[in-house]
Amino acid sequence: MKAMLLRKPAPVETNPLEYADVETPSPGSEEVLIKISKCGVCRTDLHIVEGELPPVKLPLIPGHQVIGRVVEVGRNVEGVRHGELVGVPWLYYACGECRYCRRGLENLCDHALFTGYSVNGGYAEYMVAHYRFIHKIPGELGELEAAPLMCAGAVGYRSLRLTGLLETGGVLGLFGYGAAAHLMLQTARKLGLRVYVFTSSPWKIEHALKNGAEWAGATSEEPPSKLDAAIVYAPVSQVFVEALRKLDKGGRVVLGEIYMTPVERLEYRLLWEEREVKTVANVTRRDVVEFLQIAVKHGIKPEVKTFRLEQANEALKELKHGRSLGQIVLEIS
Repeated sequence: MKAMLLRKPAPVETNPLEYADVETPSPGSEEVLIKISKCGVCRTDLHIVEGELPPVKLPLIPGHQVIGRVVEVGRNVEGVRHGELVGVPWLYYACGECRYCRRGLENLCDHALFTGYSVNGGYAEYMVAHYRFIHKIPGELGELEAAPLMCAGAVGYRSLRLTGLLETGGVLGLFGYGAAAHLMLQTARKLGLRVYVFTSSPWKIEHALKNGAEWAGATSEEPPSKLDAAIVYAPVSQVFVEALRKLDKGGRVVLGEIYMTPVERLEYRLLWEEREVKTVANVTRRDVVEFLQIAVKHGIKPEVKTFRLEQANEALKELKHGRSLGQIVLEIS
């Protein structure tokens, strides 16, 4: 099969992904073989390819927003049929037995495996996946629009849940306006929240306002009112500090990135008055299932730009240099 192979992390400007022929995998007893049609390109892929996340497997096929059809099932697979359209997210496997899994925190599992990081992912024509960790794609969703929902949608939704505003309502600040923030702006508005968007790009400010933001401006600007909660999607610590500055008493900042530059200075007064900071580490199956249901019910859809599989290096460059909202999808078959 054809795949984009990472042999050694390097800046995407050097085209580190190699378009190569590799052996088509065979499913184990609890796995399915998926013929991939679409794979979203995520900022986490960029962190992996460039080595900001230290490699755990090389060579590696990246990609964790996978959509495809089941073409072979292992002998112990239950409830999955040949030909079904399924998605594979970042969480590839969790043990179900460790203390985190028992607490409903399978995203923190001691033995977790991650798609396109610790196991081969979706920048390829085929992949195998554990049948308990794939997701059936509702018929109301097209394959192209479903791909970004596997991570940008799911991790965005987990971040939104962790703000606590889905129970209380209020003003939400979104810092960084890329793939996840674009989807969460739609979602938060549909679920009754007021949303302010903070971004350094004038065209993104205009886009956010057209898509329902009550206010949008630069990260350094003061919004019309204090925030009840904020989600930081930018992997830059200074943006996190700015979010804290704009947070009301008793509010919470959720850090939705898997990587962030070091926080060099944080004054205690920004945390005082019972402000909280929460990080998001990975997603659970619940996050994916619930967000797919919300997306269908409320018509949440990404804006997608496509590349061919062999153009994955170019897709990552596009993502890195901010020439799109980041909802980029590789069309594979």
